[in-house]
Amino acid sequence: MSKIRIHALAKDLNVDSKRMLEILHEMGVDAKTASSTIDEETAELVKGLIADEAKQAAAPAVKETAKPETTKKGKAAAAEPVVVAAPEPVVAKIIPLRPPVVTIMGHVDHGKTSLLDYIRKTKVAEKEAGGITQHVGAFEAITSGGKVVFIDTPGHEAFTSIRARGASVADIAVIVIAASESLRPQTREAIAHAKAANVPIIVAINKIDLPNANVDKVMTDLMQVELVPESFGGDTIAVPISARTGEGIDKLLENILLLAELEELRADPEGVFKGVIIEAKVDKQAGVLATVLVQEGTLEVSDFVVVDELYGKIRAMTDGFGERINSATPGTAVQILGFSETPVAGELVARAKNEHEAREIIETTKQARVDAATAKAAAKRLQSQSAAMSLEQLLGRPGEVLVEKRVVTLVVRADTQGSLEALNGILARENNDEVSVNILLAGIGAPTEGDVLLASTAEGAKIMCFSVTASGSVKKMADLKKVEIKTYRIIYELIEDVQKMIRGTIEPVFEERLIGKAEVRMIIKVPKAGGNIAGSYVLEGKLMRNGKAKVIRAKKEIWKGTIAGLKRFKDDVREVMQGFECGINLNGFDEFEPGDLIEVSEVIEVTA
Repeated sequence: MSKIRIHALAKDLNVDSKRMLEILHEMGVDAKTASSTIDEETAELVKGLIADEAKQAAAPAVKETAKPETTKKGKAAAAEPVVVAAPEPVVAKIIPLRPPVVTIMGHVDHGKTSLLDYIRKTKVAEKEAGGITQHVGAFEAITSGGKVVFIDTPGHEAFTSIRARGASVADIAVIVIAASESLRPQTREAIAHAKAANVPIIVAINKIDLPNANVDKVMTDLMQVELVPESFGGDTIAVPISARTGEGIDKLLENILLLAELEELRADPEGVFKGVIIEAKVDKQAGVLATVLVQEGTLEVSDFVVVDELYGKIRAMTDGFGERINSATPGTAVQILGFSETPVAGELVARAKNEHEAREIIETTKQARVDAATAKAAAKRLQSQSAAMSLEQLLGRPGEVLVEKRVVTLVVRADTQGSLEALNGILARENNDEVSVNILLAGIGAPTEGDVLLASTAEGAKIMCFSVTASGSVKKMADLKKVEIKTYRIIYELIEDVQKMIRGTIEPVFEERLIGKAEVRMIIKVPKAGGNIAGSYVLEGKLMRNGKAKVIRAKKEIWKGTIAGLKRFKDDVREVMQGFECGINLNGFDEFEPGDLIEVSEVIEVTA
């Protein structure tokens, strides 16, 4: 049985695609987008339902309001029905289409930023440390079919939360997969985020110009994540591309615009304003800069905007090309200047008529938080009163030793809100039963003298900076206060250092491991030294000076200590390898017998 595309059926029946999806949902058909397909039998049922709706809408209203007239003879005359014309249809306001918002997602180094570079004809990857995107950015591209807003999301695992936020504000998700590597862990994660956000997915199979590219394997592997390509009879659009040569990118853009047309994305420029913070950072010259995606209404310079408990008046606004603009309509990503503090990425943006209304909105938000916290605290108290704590819970299980938790204290600074969010996520993962990560302060921008003073109040506190650098005066104060400031440009290096720091705080666990074994072949008497040396042959591994040693005789340990010295002929040596003869001098033992075994071990720290 052949399949029929939902948007094609809607077009044939002159019905809005969204209404078509509503009808299918009412019928119990799981149709996610207008690009999905249904079978012929379902299509016929839909046609019948729409035909019935059309008949009911076209039928004139009949209303019998006339009372039957009475004749002189007392007989009632037949009443004629009064036909009441249907009211004139109210012409609904036509809400215009808006540009689609597309998020680019996928595994690190699969070519997401390179794809955007080609579309925008700019170089973004070169500006990013290590060649990886570490911030969320919104960019506009003008295509032959209209404007498209692209949201670039980082691919590294530390930015899971940022990718989730990127998918939540997008209309379409483009999953970039390298044809040379196919699906990777973060590819699957990105697909999961897009599905959770319930947005249509287009797969861009990148790097098809590489010799080891295997497009067919990617197509097949997509079935593992329940994305069936159109070429396999499914609904998922998969386009082979090369971000380096540009091959297939025009086709990818065509499919993005086609899918956007099918989704019928509309927003009212005259409606109530609604937006979302995509990114926020502190610029040394300008101050706080926030990237806002306009979703409804129009944003204008001089408007008062409110984000959570912050508000500001827009002093300047630039578009995706860096040009100053005075207004921004739905589907536009703009950078605004006007906040005194850094708003949190992902927060909704509202507009206020004036400063007084902005303050009122903030006070309402604060009060709502207080009410919610009060209710939560009351519920917690009630729960604790009803739960009886046993003696075992109070004192711990018999034999259990209560260990005080160690603390790693940090002040964290980053260049953007997105980076700061990622750092907090990394540090939160490192908390365990033995170590607690205590963040005294987490903020945007370079570290200040106040940060150094704050860190100096806590023993061993460190200041960790990501993509920001401390000024000379701050460094001098840090040296004076003996506060360590560590700066990173690559996320991987920061993760490694955090893990080292955590391991250094946990009480080390040591283990003794055998590294060598020797057999005593003869006893060498040294009268001047006042003792005997074991003339030995190394059977396995190696012997090391100062190494821990055991003397084994008849399979029993008769002595334990350390090696005082090793000799090869007349020379003192640090170690002797397997297959060589040597003289062994032990600290405090010289009663050797031929056939004794000397086992040498070293104590090493066991990492978790």
